[in-house]
Amino acid sequence: MSNDKISVSTATRMEDASYSRKILAAKIFRITICVILCIISLFPFYLMIINATRYTKDIETGISFIPSGFFIQNWNTLMEKSAGLGTSLWGAILNSAIITFPGTILTLYFSTMTAYGFFAYNFKGRKFLWAFIMAVMMVPGQVTIVGFLRFMQTLGLYDNFLALIIPAIAAPTVVFFMRQYMTGAFSLEIVEAARIDGANEFRIFNTIALPLMKPAIATQAIFAFIASWNNLFTPNMLLASPDKATLPMFVQQMRTEQFTIDYGAIYIGLFITILPLIIVYLFLSKYIVAGVALGGVKD
Repeated sequence: MSNDKISVSTATRMEDASYSRKILAAKIFRITICVILCIISLFPFYLMIINATRYTKDIETGISFIPSGFFIQNWNTLMEKSAGLGTSLWGAILNSAIITFPGTILTLYFSTMTAYGFFAYNFKGRKFLWAFIMAVMMVPGQVTIVGFLRFMQTLGLYDNFLALIIPAIAAPTVVFFMRQYMTGAFSLEIVEAARIDGANEFRIFNTIALPLMKPAIATQAIFAFIASWNNLFTPNMLLASPDKATLPMFVQQMRTEQFTIDYGAIYIGLFITILPLIIVYLFLSKYIVAGVALGGVKD
């Protein structure tokens, strides 16, 4: 009898050891895949930073993984050439900031309010309006750009930053994301309790709904900021004055100017373009991670 118990115990230990090895192998495999994907994602940014320190002729010869000593020279070249482009580098950064920050705030606030309206209220025509928003979300912006351009001209907003800021209020993709997040992480019981306490609808939205939506808002803030900051197509169509050029337009002008293309200066311009995006992501990512388990009250 004791021998049987020993045999069973030995078999159990062997099974546990085999199971532990499988778990370890799976963990190593997942970590390896994550490291490889991380390297693939960061490699273009690394090359961009390296090329910003290299001489143009060296960049044309091939790829290098070692930084060079031409960063200051490339920076001076960028400053000199930007003087003849209609706007300076700092002016282009300011123009992008004037468009991006208000546009991002408008997108997040009004898209969250719209999603909250569809989630918290049951009104006539709600399904039709939601289907309409979904249909609009499927239409590429390039398809409607001609009509949008003529509409802005009619309103007198052509060559005006407002033509790029005010339309940010309508963001069907953000509305869809916010409503989906509310469906799984927002409890209407909180809203009903606030109504019983006498709070009005705007106060409920601003003091209860928005704080509970912080993880979703942080996520969409990153995407909205990136989309607006990197937008080249729409500003090219709506902004005609050289002094109103955004940062992507500024970098594009560096490539199409009549002088010899200086790749070192262009890479510095690209690096400056993505630097605010990295800062915004690092600032908002902590809210995403911290709020995943705190998105709302669960039943």
